[in-house]
Formats: sequence, C-alpha cells, structure tokens
Amino acid sequence: MSNQEELDALRKLNLIYEKIIEEIDAGVHVIDAYGKTIIYNKKMTEIEDMEREDVLGKNVLDVFMFQENQYSTLVKALQTGESKRNEKQSYFNNKGQEITTVNNTFPIITNGQVIGAMEIAKDITKLARLIHDKALHKDGTRFTFDNIIGKSETFSEVIERARRATRTFSSVLIIGETGTGKELFAQSIHNGSDRALKPFISQNCAALPETLIESLLFGTKKGAFTGSTDRPGLFEQAEGGTLLLDEINSLSPYLQAKLLRALQEKTIRRVGDTVDRAIDVRIIATMNEDPVDAIANDRLRKDLYYRLSVVSLFIPPLRERKEDIPVLIQHFIDKYNHLFQMDVKGLDSEVYDAFLEYNWPGNVRELQHIIEGAMNLVVNEEYIQYAHLPVHLRHRWLHKGEAPLHSSLSDIVHEDEEQSIKQLKEKMEEVEKYYIQQALKVHHYNISRTAKALGISRQSLQYRLRKFQISETKQ
Repeated sequence: MSNQEELDALRKLNLIYEKIIEEIDAGVHVIDAYGKTIIYNKKMTEIEDMEREDVLGKNVLDVFMFQENQYSTLVKALQTGESKRNEKQSYFNNKGQEITTVNNTFPIITNGQVIGAMEIAKDITKLARLIHDKALHKDGTRFTFDNIIGKSETFSEVIERARRATRTFSSVLIIGETGTGKELFAQSIHNGSDRALKPFISQNCAALPETLIESLLFGTKKGAFTGSTDRPGLFEQAEGGTLLLDEINSLSPYLQAKLLRALQEKTIRRVGDTVDRAIDVRIIATMNEDPVDAIANDRLRKDLYYRLSVVSLFIPPLRERKEDIPVLIQHFIDKYNHLFQMDVKGLDSEVYDAFLEYNWPGNVRELQHIIEGAMNLVVNEEYIQYAHLPVHLRHRWLHKGEAPLHSSLSDIVHEDEEQSIKQLKEKMEEVEKYYIQQALKVHHYNISRTAKALGISRQSLQYRLRKFQISETKQ
C-alpha cells in the first residue's frame, strides 16, 4: 500500500470516528494535557446548552464555573490519572445555568504519560431539580397574596383576578415564564379559599416518566403490575383540597385525555382497577408557554385547555413590569438583611440603573438569587456594588456594555485616550485578575474562603492564580 493510500485510509477512518462521536446518544468531552477542549460532540452542546465555538480550544475552567464544594471531573482525571465511573457533577455554563450530569471520566495515557482526559456524560439536570425542589409538596403551602410583590397596573390586574378566583372551586390555568411566580399565585389562591385547611399538593408533570406519573396521579391497585400495592394517587390525597399540576403541557396525549375525563366526571380510576372513585379536588394547572402555541404544536389538547382555563391568569414577565423592580429590590434586600443579620441599605446608583435596563430572562427568581448572591459578598459596604454581582452577570454586562464599573475597577476597564483599545478577551482577563486580587485581600489570602466568596471551587481559583500569576500570599 502506497503512502497516499495509507493517508486516504486514515482520513476515511477518522471520518468514521467523527461520525460515531457525533451520533452517540451521550455527551463526549475531551481535553488535552493543558485542559483545553479538543473534542465536544453535538449531544454535549445540547446537555450544556453551549455553542461549540464557546468551548473548543478553551480551558474548561475558563468556560465553566464550579462551586466551592465541586470540581471539574475532567480536570481531576487529568491531574490524578484516575478513572471515575458514574460520578455526579453539578456546575454552571457560561449563561449561569446549572447543569447536572453523571459522568464516566478517563485519563488518556500514552507511554505512561497523561496527555489528556475524556468524559462521557448523561444529563440528569431535570431529575436533580426534582430531588432538590421535592416536586411533591403536601400541606406545604406558605404563600398568601401578601407575599406577592408588585404594584404595576398589569400585575395588579392579575392579582385582582386571582383574588376573585378564591371565591369559587373552578379550575385555574396560570400561564407565565419560568421565575414569574406561578406557584406563589397557586398557593395564594388555595390559602385564600374555603379549601385552605385541606391538602395542597404540587406535582411537576415534566419531572417524571409517563408510566410513573400516571400511577402517581391516579394511584395503583395491588396486582396491577409486579410489586404494585393498593396506593392512593395524588387526586385522592388532595381530597377536599387543591392539586397543582405544574407544566401541564408536558403530559402525554394519553394522560391529558385521562385527566380530562377525571375533571369532567369528577371520578378517577386507579391503575389496574375496575372501580371508579369520586373525587372533590380543585385543579390549578400551570404552563410556561402560550396555550395557543402549545395547542398548535400538539403539546396541549384543546378540550383540556377549555376545561382547565375556566379562570386564566397570564403573569407578565419582569421585563414588562419594570416599575415593580425597585419595590422587589427593596423587598429582597430587607429579606436577606433579616436572614443574614446585615444592614445593606440598597444598590449603588450605577448597579440600580443596570438592574432597570436589564431584561431579566429569569424574571423575579433571577432577581432574588442575584441579590442573595451579592449580599453574600458584601463585607462592610452599605450598598451592593457592581463587584458584588455574580461573575456570569458581570461578564454579560461587560460584553453588552450595560453597566459601568467602580473605582479602581473602572480604571482598568476604561482606556486613556492615548492608549489603544485592547481586545475584549485581554481586557476581561485584566478585570478578572484585579477582582481575584481584591477578593484575596478581603479574605486575608485564605484560598478556601476566597473561593467560597467568589462562588467557585478551590480548583477553579488555584487554576486562575496560576493563569494570572497571582501570589497566594500577601506581598
């Protein structure tokens, strides 16, 4: 075989390998000896909601964030040369979204030397969220209309409609983006009604597979399948009270039809049973997309929509009621002042202006989490400053030019007229280096406390100390 034939054969084999990696139903992530990504397949982009160009050729610890008690399993395999199987990992992508995976991670060893590491990942983000949020809440209502914050005209109208819904037992459909407070409204309606002393049960319909959600909702009869017992479902457990079905549009057409029958007949039949049982349950359903779109795309039965939407509440996103942002800011600052025994007075004027301009894709929940995170970084300051905000948000605003920086930090960002404008990446690194140096000083060069304050792992911080040549001790 000639050299050209051998080269053609190698190219063909390489194409086959690339095709296999792209089509495999698992995330594949490979880094070289320097921690830079060299292979990042299509499934991994879906799991982490990232673009290839955001990851390829970049160091893992530059792209992803790891909390204090977490670490990159890929980097650990590279550093230790040890393989790990079925190891759970939680981390954040460059948009600040939390990702949870179960990984098989292996070092790549040639001639006794580790030259890289590879990871095969399965996405369990939804399952982790289910466990964390305890998707099933029985008698766990704590919200009333007094907990709903907002005085804008559109939002006040929604509150008034919800208050009126407490007088009846009609079904309610609550539509709103993630983080707008749909469950808060559902609990407030329950607690304001005559059913307040009866059970309130919440179930996320997207969190469990169809076979499990059916038995969970309707119950099971002993002998229906191997290991089954006589067990009441959520409808029976919520007797006399309220059942909240979150993300109703994620139910299969079969379960939607069964749910519709239960609502119409006011009876349910346990899985494997032949007996119908009468129920007295108020249904409140939620969804995070427009019902018209859900119906058009066959994610919601039209007849079920009409049955559920006797009362419809459309909760506006925060970007459409920005006049409520100031009162929400103060509410959350007061809340965490009380919880953390602090005395923060408010936001710095520039941060306040940036908050008003920002579109808040995560809505009220995002605003709350950002204020809570910022107050974890406040030491002796009276006002939350730009440097106290989460890294992913500061980076986003820097990219978009949505917020200025303060004091010494602004000196780094703004160039003198005589200086040439630097590349954004170089400027971002200067800002990051300065902020890490300041955090080290505040925490007296204690690596663990500094990493915790920055919201990253010791591994991530030590990587950045080496990258920016920052001393771990006071100079």
